[in-house]
Amino acid sequence: MSATEVVEWLKGHPEVSSLRAAVFDLNGVARGKRIPAAQAVKVLEGSMRMPVSIAGIDIWGEDIVGGRLVFETGDADGICEWTGRGPLPIEWTPRPTAFIPLWLATEDRSPFSGDPRRALAAVASRYAARGLTPVVATELEFYLVDPSGDRPKAPTSPVSGKVLDSDSVLAIRELDHFHRFLDDVYAACAAQDIPADSAIAENGPGQFEINLVHVADPLKAADDAVLFKDVVRGIARKHGFAATFMAKPYGDRAGSGLHVHFSLLDRARRNVFDDGTDAGSDTLRHAVGGLLAMMPETTLLFAPHMNSFRRLRPGTHAPAAAAWGYENRTTAIRIPGGSPKARRIEHRVAGADANPYLVLAAILGAALEGIEAGTVPADPIVGNAYSRELPDIPPDWASAVDAFEDGLAIPKILSKTLQQMLVDCKRQEMEAFSERVTTFEYHTYLETV
Repeated sequence: MSATEVVEWLKGHPEVSSLRAAVFDLNGVARGKRIPAAQAVKVLEGSMRMPVSIAGIDIWGEDIVGGRLVFETGDADGICEWTGRGPLPIEWTPRPTAFIPLWLATEDRSPFSGDPRRALAAVASRYAARGLTPVVATELEFYLVDPSGDRPKAPTSPVSGKVLDSDSVLAIRELDHFHRFLDDVYAACAAQDIPADSAIAENGPGQFEINLVHVADPLKAADDAVLFKDVVRGIARKHGFAATFMAKPYGDRAGSGLHVHFSLLDRARRNVFDDGTDAGSDTLRHAVGGLLAMMPETTLLFAPHMNSFRRLRPGTHAPAAAAWGYENRTTAIRIPGGSPKARRIEHRVAGADANPYLVLAAILGAALEGIEAGTVPADPIVGNAYSRELPDIPPDWASAVDAFEDGLAIPKILSKTLQQMLVDCKRQEMEAFSERVTTFEYHTYLETV
Protein backbone atom coordinates (compact mmCIF):
# COMPACT_ATOMS: atom_id res chain seq x y z
CA MET A 1 0.00 0.00 0.00
CA SER A 2 1.26 3.47 -0.87
CA ALA A 3 0.98 6.60 1.26
CA THR A 4 -1.65 7.88 -1.17
CA GLU A 5 -3.70 4.71 -0.67
CA VAL A 6 -3.45 5.14 3.10
CA VAL A 7 -4.81 8.67 2.83
CA GLU A 8 -7.68 7.40 0.68
CA TRP A 9 -8.38 4.64 3.20
CA LEU A 10 -8.59 7.19 6.01
CA LYS A 11 -10.96 9.34 3.95
CA GLY A 12 -13.19 6.30 3.58
CA HIS A 13 -13.08 5.63 7.33
CA PRO A 14 -13.92 8.96 9.00
CA GLU A 15 -14.69 7.09 12.25
CA VAL A 16 -10.92 6.56 12.64
CA SER A 17 -9.77 9.83 14.18
CA SER A 18 -6.49 8.56 15.66
CA LEU A 19 -3.83 6.03 14.78
CA ARG A 20 -1.28 3.97 16.66
CA ALA A 21 2.21 4.00 15.18
CA ALA A 22 4.80 1.72 16.77
CA VAL A 23 7.89 -0.45 16.47
CA PHE A 24 8.27 -3.83 18.17
CA ASP A 25 11.02 -4.14 20.77
CA LEU A 26 13.23 -7.12 21.67
CA ASN A 27 10.41 -8.64 23.72
CA GLY A 28 7.92 -8.22 20.87
CA VAL A 29 6.09 -5.40 22.67
CA ALA A 30 4.73 -2.53 20.56
CA ARG A 31 6.31 0.79 21.54
CA GLY A 32 5.14 3.99 19.92
CA LYS A 33 2.66 6.85 19.85
CA ARG A 34 -0.99 7.69 19.35
CA ILE A 35 -1.28 10.29 16.61
CA PRO A 36 -4.18 12.19 15.01
CA ALA A 37 -5.25 10.58 11.74
CA ALA A 38 -4.52 13.90 10.04
CA GLN A 39 -0.81 13.39 10.84
CA ALA A 40 -0.64 10.02 9.06
CA VAL A 41 1.33 11.28 6.07
CA LYS A 42 4.11 12.64 8.29
CA VAL A 43 4.50 9.21 9.90
CA LEU A 44 4.44 7.42 6.54
CA GLU A 45 7.15 9.76 5.22
CA GLY A 46 9.45 9.06 8.17
CA SER A 47 9.03 12.23 10.23
CA MET A 48 8.28 10.35 13.47
CA ARG A 49 11.28 9.90 15.77
CA MET A 50 11.91 7.85 18.91
CA PRO A 51 15.10 6.92 20.80
CA VAL A 52 16.69 3.80 19.29
CA SER A 53 17.06 2.57 22.88
CA ILE A 54 13.30 1.90 22.85
CA ALA A 55 14.06 -1.34 21.00
CA GLY A 56 16.04 -2.70 23.94
CA ILE A 57 14.10 -1.76 27.08
CA ASP A 58 13.08 -4.51 29.48
CA ILE A 59 9.74 -6.28 29.75
CA TRP A 60 8.43 -3.63 32.17
CA GLY A 61 9.35 -0.78 29.81
CA GLU A 62 12.35 0.34 31.89
CA ASP A 63 15.59 1.64 30.42
CA ILE A 64 18.56 -0.68 30.81
CA VAL A 65 20.67 0.60 33.72
CA GLY A 66 24.00 1.66 32.26
CA GLY A 67 22.78 0.71 28.80
CA ARG A 68 25.14 1.69 26.02
CA LEU A 69 22.38 3.03 23.80
CA VAL A 70 21.21 5.42 26.51
CA PHE A 71 24.41 6.85 27.92
CA GLU A 72 27.10 6.38 25.26
CA THR A 73 24.95 8.04 22.59
CA GLY A 74 23.06 10.49 24.79
CA ASP A 75 19.93 8.44 24.16
CA ALA A 76 19.89 9.55 20.55
CA ASP A 77 16.75 9.48 18.46
CA GLY A 78 16.27 7.18 15.51
CA ILE A 79 13.92 7.57 12.57
CA CYS A 80 10.73 5.51 12.54
CA GLU A 81 10.19 4.27 9.01
CA TRP A 82 6.96 2.75 7.74
CA THR A 83 7.19 -0.96 6.91
CA GLY A 84 4.66 -0.54 4.09
CA ARG A 85 1.88 -2.43 5.83
CA GLY A 86 -1.32 -0.90 7.09
CA PRO A 87 -3.23 0.94 8.27
CA LEU A 88 -4.51 -2.14 10.10
CA PRO A 89 -8.03 -1.64 11.47
CA ILE A 90 -8.60 -2.13 15.21
CA GLU A 91 -12.26 -2.35 16.13
CA TRP A 92 -12.13 -3.92 19.59
CA THR A 93 -11.22 -0.64 21.28
CA PRO A 94 -13.97 1.73 22.55
CA ARG A 95 -13.50 3.81 19.40
CA PRO A 96 -12.21 2.36 16.11
CA THR A 97 -8.58 3.07 15.36
CA ALA A 98 -5.84 1.62 13.16
CA PHE A 99 -2.24 0.51 13.54
CA ILE A 100 0.75 1.56 11.42
CA PRO A 101 3.79 -0.74 11.88
CA LEU A 102 7.20 0.93 11.88
CA TRP A 103 10.84 -0.07 12.15
CA LEU A 104 13.91 1.88 13.20
CA ALA A 105 16.63 3.58 11.16
CA THR A 106 19.60 5.68 12.19
CA GLU A 107 20.01 9.37 11.43
CA ASP A 108 21.55 8.62 8.01
CA ARG A 109 18.54 6.39 7.18
CA SER A 110 20.51 3.16 7.39
CA PRO A 111 18.73 0.27 9.15
CA PHE A 112 19.19 0.17 12.92
CA SER A 113 20.63 -3.28 13.49
CA GLY A 114 19.19 -3.56 17.01
CA ASP A 115 15.63 -3.55 15.66
CA PRO A 116 14.34 -7.18 15.65
CA ARG A 117 12.55 -6.77 12.33
CA ARG A 118 15.76 -5.44 10.78
CA ALA A 119 17.57 -8.53 12.08
CA LEU A 120 15.15 -10.81 10.25
CA ALA A 121 15.39 -8.66 7.11
CA ALA A 122 19.17 -9.09 7.11
CA VAL A 123 18.83 -12.88 7.25
CA ALA A 124 16.18 -12.83 4.50
CA SER A 125 18.51 -10.79 2.28
CA ARG A 126 21.18 -13.50 2.58
CA TYR A 127 18.70 -16.05 1.28
CA ALA A 128 17.73 -13.74 -1.56
CA ALA A 129 21.40 -13.38 -2.53
CA ARG A 130 21.55 -17.17 -2.91
CA GLY A 131 18.37 -17.22 -4.98
CA LEU A 132 16.38 -18.86 -2.18
CA THR A 133 13.02 -17.86 -0.74
CA PRO A 134 11.94 -19.15 2.68
CA VAL A 135 8.31 -20.24 2.82
CA VAL A 136 7.19 -19.93 6.44
CA ALA A 137 4.14 -20.86 8.50
CA THR A 138 3.60 -20.50 12.24
CA GLU A 139 1.40 -22.26 14.78
CA LEU A 140 0.56 -20.23 17.87
CA GLU A 141 -0.95 -21.60 21.08
CA PHE A 142 -2.59 -19.46 23.75
CA TYR A 143 -4.89 -19.68 26.75
CA LEU A 144 -8.08 -17.81 27.43
CA VAL A 145 -8.24 -17.05 31.15
CA ASP A 146 -10.52 -15.40 33.68
CA PRO A 147 -8.86 -11.99 34.18
CA SER A 148 -10.08 -11.48 37.76
CA GLY A 149 -7.54 -11.96 40.54
CA ASP A 150 -3.76 -12.03 40.59
CA ARG A 151 -3.34 -15.50 39.07
CA PRO A 152 -4.75 -16.96 35.84
CA LYS A 153 -7.88 -19.05 36.19
CA ALA A 154 -9.66 -21.22 33.64
CA PRO A 155 -12.43 -19.32 31.86
CA THR A 156 -16.15 -19.91 32.17
CA SER A 157 -17.84 -21.40 29.11
CA PRO A 158 -20.14 -18.81 27.47
CA VAL A 159 -22.53 -21.67 26.68
CA SER A 160 -22.67 -23.83 29.82
CA GLY A 161 -21.71 -21.21 32.39
CA LYS A 162 -19.30 -23.73 33.92
CA VAL A 163 -15.61 -23.19 34.57
CA LEU A 164 -13.49 -25.35 32.29
CA ASP A 165 -11.77 -27.94 34.46
CA SER A 166 -10.35 -30.61 32.15
CA ASP A 167 -8.02 -31.06 29.21
CA SER A 168 -10.07 -31.23 26.02
CA VAL A 169 -7.56 -31.79 23.25
CA LEU A 170 -9.20 -31.50 19.81
CA ALA A 171 -12.63 -31.19 21.43
CA ILE A 172 -15.11 -29.73 18.94
CA ARG A 173 -17.48 -28.78 21.75
CA GLU A 174 -14.88 -26.43 23.23
CA LEU A 175 -14.50 -24.71 19.87
CA ASP A 176 -18.30 -24.44 19.71
CA HIS A 177 -18.50 -22.92 23.20
CA PHE A 178 -16.12 -20.14 22.19
CA HIS A 179 -17.30 -19.72 18.60
CA ARG A 180 -18.21 -16.02 18.99
CA PHE A 181 -14.71 -15.24 20.21
CA LEU A 182 -13.16 -17.30 17.40
CA ASP A 183 -15.45 -15.74 14.78
CA ASP A 184 -14.30 -12.27 15.85
CA VAL A 185 -10.64 -13.35 15.78
CA TYR A 186 -10.99 -14.61 12.21
CA ALA A 187 -12.81 -11.43 11.15
CA ALA A 188 -10.10 -9.23 12.66
CA CYS A 189 -7.38 -11.34 11.02
CA ALA A 190 -9.08 -10.97 7.64
CA ALA A 191 -9.24 -7.19 8.11
CA GLN A 192 -5.50 -7.10 8.87
CA ASP A 193 -4.53 -9.57 6.09
CA ILE A 194 -3.37 -12.16 8.63
CA PRO A 195 -3.85 -15.58 6.99
CA ALA A 196 -5.49 -17.43 9.88
CA ASP A 197 -6.18 -21.07 9.05
CA SER A 198 -7.42 -23.95 11.21
CA ALA A 199 -8.16 -23.66 14.93
CA ILE A 200 -8.11 -26.48 17.47
CA ALA A 201 -8.75 -26.86 21.16
CA GLU A 202 -5.40 -27.76 22.69
CA ASN A 203 -4.39 -29.77 25.75
CA GLY A 204 -5.22 -27.29 28.52
CA PRO A 205 -8.58 -25.87 29.67
CA GLY A 206 -9.22 -22.80 27.54
CA GLN A 207 -6.14 -23.44 25.42
CA PHE A 208 -6.36 -23.02 21.64
CA GLU A 209 -4.05 -23.19 18.68
CA ILE A 210 -4.56 -21.25 15.47
CA ASN A 211 -2.33 -21.90 12.47
CA LEU A 212 -1.26 -19.16 10.09
CA VAL A 213 -1.00 -20.17 6.44
CA HIS A 214 2.50 -20.38 4.94
CA VAL A 215 3.76 -17.33 3.04
CA ALA A 216 6.79 -16.93 0.80
CA ASP A 217 8.04 -13.93 2.78
CA PRO A 218 9.58 -14.40 6.25
CA LEU A 219 9.02 -10.74 7.16
CA LYS A 220 5.31 -11.02 6.47
CA ALA A 221 5.17 -14.31 8.38
CA ALA A 222 6.70 -12.64 11.43
CA ASP A 223 4.49 -9.56 11.03
CA ASP A 224 1.46 -11.84 10.86
CA ALA A 225 2.48 -13.66 14.05
CA VAL A 226 3.15 -10.55 16.14
CA LEU A 227 -0.03 -8.86 14.91
CA PHE A 228 -2.03 -12.03 15.53
CA LYS A 229 -1.04 -11.97 19.19
CA ASP A 230 -2.38 -8.43 19.56
CA VAL A 231 -5.58 -9.39 17.74
CA VAL A 232 -6.20 -12.32 20.08
CA ARG A 233 -5.52 -10.26 23.20
CA GLY A 234 -7.80 -7.46 21.98
CA ILE A 235 -10.69 -9.72 20.99
CA ALA A 236 -10.40 -11.63 24.26
CA ARG A 237 -10.86 -8.39 26.22
CA LYS A 238 -13.90 -7.58 24.10
CA HIS A 239 -15.46 -10.90 25.19
CA GLY A 240 -14.62 -10.50 28.86
CA PHE A 241 -11.60 -12.82 28.91
CA ALA A 242 -7.88 -12.28 28.92
CA ALA A 243 -5.63 -14.11 26.45
CA THR A 244 -2.12 -15.10 27.44
CA PHE A 245 0.78 -16.25 25.32
CA MET A 246 2.85 -17.08 28.41
CA ALA A 247 4.84 -20.23 27.77
CA LYS A 248 3.53 -21.87 30.95
CA PRO A 249 0.68 -20.03 32.68
CA TYR A 250 -0.23 -23.14 34.72
CA GLY A 251 2.49 -25.24 36.30
CA ASP A 252 0.51 -28.47 35.92
CA ARG A 253 -0.96 -27.88 32.46
CA ALA A 254 0.37 -27.90 28.92
CA GLY A 255 2.59 -25.05 27.84
CA SER A 256 2.02 -22.86 24.78
CA GLY A 257 4.39 -23.04 21.84
CA LEU A 258 5.23 -21.15 18.68
CA HIS A 259 6.01 -23.89 16.16
CA VAL A 260 7.58 -22.82 12.87
CA HIS A 261 7.34 -24.72 9.59
CA PHE A 262 9.56 -23.73 6.68
CA SER A 263 10.79 -24.87 3.29
CA LEU A 264 12.98 -23.15 0.71
CA LEU A 265 12.22 -22.35 -2.91
CA ASP A 266 14.91 -21.81 -5.54
CA ARG A 267 14.65 -19.34 -8.41
CA ALA A 268 12.56 -21.83 -10.39
CA ARG A 269 10.14 -22.05 -7.41
CA ARG A 270 11.22 -25.63 -6.66
CA ASN A 271 11.36 -26.85 -3.06
CA VAL A 272 15.04 -27.56 -2.43
CA PHE A 273 14.16 -29.83 0.51
CA ASP A 274 12.38 -32.21 -1.89
CA ASP A 275 14.37 -34.95 -3.62
CA GLY A 276 11.35 -37.11 -4.38
CA THR A 277 11.80 -39.31 -1.31
CA ASP A 278 10.46 -39.34 2.23
CA ALA A 279 13.98 -38.61 3.53
CA GLY A 280 14.33 -35.27 1.81
CA SER A 281 17.40 -33.73 0.21
CA ASP A 282 20.94 -33.20 1.44
CA THR A 283 20.06 -29.49 1.68
CA LEU A 284 17.33 -30.35 4.19
CA ARG A 285 19.77 -32.38 6.30
CA HIS A 286 22.37 -29.60 6.20
CA ALA A 287 19.72 -27.14 7.36
CA VAL A 288 18.85 -29.50 10.22
CA GLY A 289 22.55 -29.78 11.05
CA GLY A 290 22.85 -26.01 11.34
CA LEU A 291 19.75 -25.77 13.51
CA LEU A 292 21.03 -28.43 15.91
CA ALA A 293 24.58 -27.05 16.04
CA MET A 294 23.36 -23.56 16.94
CA MET A 295 20.52 -24.61 19.23
CA PRO A 296 22.36 -24.07 22.53
CA GLU A 297 23.31 -20.49 21.71
CA THR A 298 19.98 -19.60 20.07
CA THR A 299 17.77 -21.04 22.84
CA LEU A 300 17.43 -17.62 24.48
CA LEU A 301 15.62 -16.41 21.36
CA PHE A 302 13.13 -19.28 21.65
CA ALA A 303 12.81 -19.09 25.44
CA PRO A 304 13.47 -15.45 26.35
CA HIS A 305 11.75 -15.22 29.75
CA MET A 306 11.96 -16.74 33.21
CA ASN A 307 8.62 -18.49 32.68
CA SER A 308 9.76 -19.90 29.32
CA PHE A 309 11.83 -22.65 30.93
CA ARG A 310 8.87 -24.08 32.83
CA ARG A 311 7.68 -25.34 29.44
CA LEU A 312 10.93 -26.95 28.26
CA ARG A 313 10.78 -30.12 30.35
CA PRO A 314 11.06 -33.78 29.31
CA GLY A 315 7.85 -35.66 28.70
CA THR A 316 5.72 -32.57 28.08
CA HIS A 317 5.58 -32.47 24.25
CA ALA A 318 8.09 -29.64 24.45
CA PRO A 319 11.71 -30.35 23.49
CA ALA A 320 14.45 -30.70 26.08
CA ALA A 321 17.32 -31.79 23.82
CA ALA A 322 18.86 -30.89 20.48
CA ALA A 323 17.61 -33.76 18.33
CA TRP A 324 15.63 -34.36 15.16
CA GLY A 325 13.42 -37.03 13.66
CA TYR A 326 10.88 -37.89 11.01
CA GLU A 327 7.28 -37.52 12.20
CA ASN A 328 8.55 -37.40 15.78
CA ARG A 329 7.01 -34.83 18.12
CA THR A 330 9.36 -35.72 20.98
CA THR A 331 12.25 -34.05 19.11
CA ALA A 332 13.14 -30.38 18.76
CA ILE A 333 13.23 -30.64 14.96
CA ARG A 334 10.52 -32.66 13.24
CA ILE A 335 10.30 -33.53 9.56
CA PRO A 336 6.58 -33.91 8.83
CA GLY A 337 5.40 -36.65 6.50
CA GLY A 338 3.19 -36.27 3.45
CA SER A 339 3.97 -35.55 -0.17
CA PRO A 340 7.69 -34.99 -0.92
CA LYS A 341 6.68 -31.82 -2.78
CA ALA A 342 5.72 -30.31 0.60
CA ARG A 343 8.86 -31.52 2.41
CA ARG A 344 9.63 -29.06 5.19
CA ILE A 345 11.18 -28.61 8.63
CA GLU A 346 9.16 -28.01 11.77
CA HIS A 347 11.06 -26.23 14.55
CA ARG A 348 9.33 -26.93 17.89
CA VAL A 349 11.47 -25.16 20.50
CA ALA A 350 10.03 -21.63 20.70
CA GLY A 351 7.39 -20.74 23.23
CA ALA A 352 4.41 -18.57 22.34
CA ASP A 353 6.03 -15.87 24.51
CA ALA A 354 8.96 -15.43 22.12
CA ASN A 355 9.43 -12.55 19.67
CA PRO A 356 8.48 -13.90 16.20
CA TYR A 357 11.06 -11.69 14.44
CA LEU A 358 13.92 -13.06 16.51
CA VAL A 359 12.58 -16.62 16.36
CA LEU A 360 12.54 -16.60 12.56
CA ALA A 361 15.89 -14.80 12.37
CA ALA A 362 17.43 -17.50 14.58
CA ILE A 363 15.84 -20.44 12.75
CA LEU A 364 16.49 -19.23 9.22
CA GLY A 365 19.94 -17.95 10.13
CA ALA A 366 21.03 -21.23 11.72
CA ALA A 367 19.60 -23.25 8.83
CA LEU A 368 21.52 -21.12 6.34
CA GLU A 369 24.73 -21.56 8.32
CA GLY A 370 24.22 -25.31 8.09
CA ILE A 371 23.51 -25.20 4.37
CA GLU A 372 26.55 -23.05 3.62
CA ALA A 373 28.85 -25.20 5.78
CA GLY A 374 27.37 -28.54 4.67
CA THR A 375 26.76 -29.47 8.31
CA VAL A 376 25.76 -33.14 8.72
CA PRO A 377 23.46 -33.86 11.68
CA ALA A 378 23.53 -36.94 13.87
CA ASP A 379 21.16 -39.73 12.90
CA PRO A 380 17.44 -38.96 13.30
CA ILE A 381 15.80 -40.20 16.48
CA VAL A 382 13.29 -43.00 16.22
CA GLY A 383 10.95 -43.39 19.19
CA ASN A 384 10.95 -41.45 22.45
CA ALA A 385 13.64 -38.77 22.44
CA TYR A 386 13.05 -38.11 26.15
CA SER A 387 14.43 -41.56 26.99
CA ARG A 388 17.76 -40.99 25.19
CA GLU A 389 21.04 -39.44 26.24
CA LEU A 390 21.09 -36.47 23.87
CA PRO A 391 22.76 -33.05 23.72
CA ASP A 392 20.83 -30.79 26.08
CA ILE A 393 19.61 -27.33 25.32
CA PRO A 394 20.26 -24.80 28.12
CA PRO A 395 18.08 -25.92 31.05
CA ASP A 396 17.43 -22.51 32.58
CA TRP A 397 17.28 -18.80 31.82
CA ALA A 398 20.74 -17.89 33.13
CA SER A 399 22.40 -20.68 31.14
CA ALA A 400 20.60 -19.58 27.99
CA VAL A 401 21.75 -15.97 28.44
CA ASP A 402 25.35 -17.14 28.96
CA ALA A 403 25.21 -19.40 25.89
CA PHE A 404 23.79 -16.58 23.77
CA GLU A 405 26.36 -14.07 25.01
CA ASP A 406 29.27 -16.45 24.43
CA GLY A 407 27.94 -17.94 21.20
CA LEU A 408 30.58 -17.73 18.47
CA ALA A 409 28.03 -18.25 15.71
CA ILE A 410 25.49 -15.67 16.92
CA PRO A 411 27.32 -12.73 15.25
CA LYS A 412 26.98 -14.58 11.94
CA ILE A 413 23.20 -14.13 12.03
CA LEU A 414 22.59 -11.18 14.38
CA SER A 415 24.40 -7.89 14.81
CA LYS A 416 26.71 -7.45 17.79
CA THR A 417 24.53 -4.49 18.74
CA LEU A 418 21.43 -6.65 19.03
CA GLN A 419 23.35 -9.43 20.76
CA GLN A 420 24.57 -7.06 23.49
CA MET A 421 21.20 -5.31 23.77
CA LEU A 422 19.44 -8.62 24.43
CA VAL A 423 22.02 -9.76 26.96
CA ASP A 424 21.77 -6.46 28.85
CA CYS A 425 17.97 -6.60 28.76
CA LYS A 426 17.75 -10.17 30.03
CA ARG A 427 20.33 -9.70 32.77
CA GLN A 428 18.36 -6.71 34.08
CA GLU A 429 15.15 -8.77 34.02
CA MET A 430 16.86 -11.65 35.82
CA GLU A 431 18.07 -9.30 38.52
CA ALA A 432 14.53 -8.01 39.07
CA PHE A 433 13.17 -11.55 39.46
CA SER A 434 15.96 -12.52 41.83
CA GLU A 435 14.91 -9.72 44.22
CA ARG A 436 11.29 -10.91 44.49
CA VAL A 437 10.32 -13.45 47.15
CA THR A 438 7.30 -15.49 46.08
CA THR A 439 4.18 -16.23 48.11
CA PHE A 440 5.00 -19.94 47.86
CA GLU A 441 8.39 -19.30 49.49
CA TYR A 442 6.69 -17.48 52.36
CA HIS A 443 4.16 -20.30 52.81
CA THR A 444 6.97 -22.86 52.82
CA TYR A 445 9.60 -21.21 54.97
CA LEU A 446 8.19 -18.30 56.98
CA GLU A 447 7.43 -20.24 60.17
CA THR A 448 9.03 -23.59 59.46
CA VAL A 449 12.77 -22.96 59.28
